[in-house]
Amino acid sequence: MPNPFNQQVIDEFRARHGEVGGYFEGARLILLTTTGARTGNPHTTPLGYLPDGDGAILVIASAGGSPRHPDWYRNITADPRVTVESGAFTYEAEAVVLHGEERDRAFARAVESEPGWAEYQAKTDRTIPVVALREVPVAGPPNVNADSMGEALKVVHDAFRRELALIKKELIASGGRAGLGAQLRVNCLTFCQGLHNHHTGEDMGLFPFLGERHPELAPTLTRLHEEHERIAALVEDLRRVVTAENADPVAVLPEVERLIDELEAHLAYEEEQLIPALEAAVQPAEWAAEREGESAAS
Repeated sequence: MPNPFNQQVIDEFRARHGEVGGYFEGARLILLTTTGARTGNPHTTPLGYLPDGDGAILVIASAGGSPRHPDWYRNITADPRVTVESGAFTYEAEAVVLHGEERDRAFARAVESEPGWAEYQAKTDRTIPVVALREVPVAGPPNVNADSMGEALKVVHDAFRRELALIKKELIASGGRAGLGAQLRVNCLTFCQGLHNHHTGEDMGLFPFLGERHPELAPTLTRLHEEHERIAALVEDLRRVVTAENADPVAVLPEVERLIDELEAHLAYEEEQLIPALEAAVQPAEWAAEREGESAAS
């Protein structure tokens, strides 16, 4: 069993779909479940992470600068197949330990965004490992941590809200630096790609699904699609300034703020209009049965 502190974090994380208070408040956090190297039992650990793009995130086996690797790291070296809970989603992943220059570049990005990692490294003689968690593709829709389709929409939206607010906070904190930090650039680009994927999925899947069952929603769905196009233009503006040769937090921040304003209005309208229709289209019992079927198939 996790220690009492970790268990409290785990319970709050699951109850609030990834949002926790206390020590981890405002942090990027996942729950990582590994298979015990000695016992074969599942072990769940709350961990901070860094976005890495392309369906991967990075976790760092610092153990607070302890001379020994943390238990979860020893577990993944024995069995690299893990389960990741992001708050919005639960998915299977492959844990890959980074080595050499790849590890050093990733760790340098981490230190640039949070100097505490360097302090942990200075406390120990071991080289602190960096591990990439790469999502294992599966057939079918993603496993959203929600009890209904309406709740699933809200959970995913809230995850985008939290991440964009965190990026804004990071930009403000780094406003006095010369140049945009490498990890902050990755954070922005990962968000842009994730939002693009989400809106593409809605345009191709969710909106046609609702349009067939609720013809009266046609004007609403048309408006939402048009809003997707406007947001896509803002996302492209953000991507452009982030990837500019002399990208600077001061230049990036206004683009993020424009995107926050437009996206919040869009998400609020979509939730107001679509959640009632989603709850009517698929009852919670049907949603649960469908998810159980997907789990059995996987």
